[in-house]
Amino acid sequence: VLAPRRGWIFPGLDQRLAAAPALGSGAPPSRPYAAAAKTAKKGSQKTKQEETKKKQVTKRRLLMSKPVDDVYLTWYYERPSYNLEEAVGMLKKFQELDFTHPKQYVYINVFLDMALQKKKKVDPFASAVLLPYRFTDETNKVLVFTENEQEAEIARENGAAVVGGVELIKWILEDEIQVDFYVAVPAIMPKLIPLRNKLRRKYPSARRNSLGHDIPKMLQLFREGLEYMVEDENIIKTRIARV
Repeated sequence: VLAPRRGWIFPGLDQRLAAAPALGSGAPPSRPYAAAAKTAKKGSQKTKQEETKKKQVTKRRLLMSKPVDDVYLTWYYERPSYNLEEAVGMLKKFQELDFTHPKQYVYINVFLDMALQKKKKVDPFASAVLLPYRFTDETNKVLVFTENEQEAEIARENGAAVVGGVELIKWILEDEIQVDFYVAVPAIMPKLIPLRNKLRRKYPSARRNSLGHDIPKMLQLFREGLEYMVEDENIIKTRIARV
């Protein structure tokens, strides 16, 4: 069979002929399956990996200052920020344009720096705070643990929903009593251990200001205060006002 060009019938023939050594030449034949090279030292491998990582880092596109058109890609531009007065004015304007209720809540996202020294982070937490201007008339139901009659009377006068001692443990475990928060005096804490797994983060503790001797102060904080908690490791999402 006549072929116009060598290699058309047998693909790769040119490469094999070119690779074959000439007769009588002292050069050793090339092996298609060469032995694997010896592994380099660990130090050199690390340096090579670091060099490849440096090469792989791509330069991030610089953000543009301000969009020119009405329709644009948001990730090309810096996110606009406004001062407090301007932001509140914009919320009121949006409320009028959208015909929403004028007493709707205003929410805020607070991003926390939870990093500590030696590559540790602060554990997510929950707490309550008294705002200088209350924006709702709702109050939380608070239970006060005490076995002192005088302290119990003070708790009732300051708006406690439930006041009692050890006799409340059974009712709480059976879900007969359900309130928003629990506060206690230090003297009764050893008797409340059976409620630790039931109440979890609502279990009275000095860290959350729900354990102490100042019953009126604790009741004001948890009846009128705003509860917040850290979500997604470093974000607090909560409402702070009304439009």
